Amino acid sequence: MAWSLGWKVPRNHWGLLLKTIRGSGFLLLPWGYCPWRRTGSFLDHGMKAFLEENTEITSSGSLTPEIQLRLLTPRCKFWWERADLWPHSDPYWAIYWPGGQALSRYLLDNPDVVRGKSVLDIGSGCGATAIAAKKSGASRILANDIDPIAGLAITLNCELNQLDPIPILTKNILNLEQDKWELVVLGDMFYDEDLADSLHQWLKNCFWTYGTRVLIGDPGRPQFSGHSIQHQLHKVVEYSLPEATRKENNGLTTSTVWDFRP
Repeated sequence: MAWSLGWKVPRNHWGLLLKTIRGSGFLLLPWGYCPWRRTGSFLDHGMKAFLEENTEITSSGSLTPEIQLRLLTPRCKFWWERADLWPHSDPYWAIYWPGGQALSRYLLDNPDVVRGKSVLDIGSGCGATAIAAKKSGASRILANDIDPIAGLAITLNCELNQLDPIPILTKNILNLEQDKWELVVLGDMFYDEDLADSLHQWLKNCFWTYGTRVLIGDPGRPQFSGHSIQHQLHKVVEYSLPEATRKENNGLTTSTVWDFRP
């Protein structure tokens, strides 16, 4: 099975779900104080139990074996089920994407990049890069993902790694007034032309307004490699992907961290 964005995948598998991100949300406060509880839908015991039953705790097959994550793996029922049988929003958060792996590895190996800094993780997904930033000493972190269920998954993954919950914003941050961040990180977000254009402009505004440093992780998807942002990127580091990640991403072999300098 392949979850890779932008590559052909079997019709009966989860790759069918990889389409343009959609939705809106709200701020996830630390566990036990989330406004979701008033809706009786997401942070109740039923949803938590569902995710625990249908994901696997794993730290193998990625660039960051020191981070444990709840993911959808070949040992999970829904890895093999038809996509339309998954009863909730599309689980982008349930895969540890190659761009996020590269960013997380880089932050863990270079803690000075984030130590004492404010960090925004856009498209946080499973939360691995935000977790890596917290482990490396970031002073303030916000994980942003428009899927509220990703917010719960990130909270569970923080617990797995003996970390306090990371604040999560589940609104489309590109539609909000920009805040000041010392570092913005985003992985695997350049998979759609319109989204790529919006991200490009938003990131330029961050850099020009606040002097924000921007690090981008991507394994070389055509929507990223062929975008005009390439003229404003400087390669930081390139990693060889583990065999398990290569198989799950139709043979992609490397993932790169880029420094954005418009």
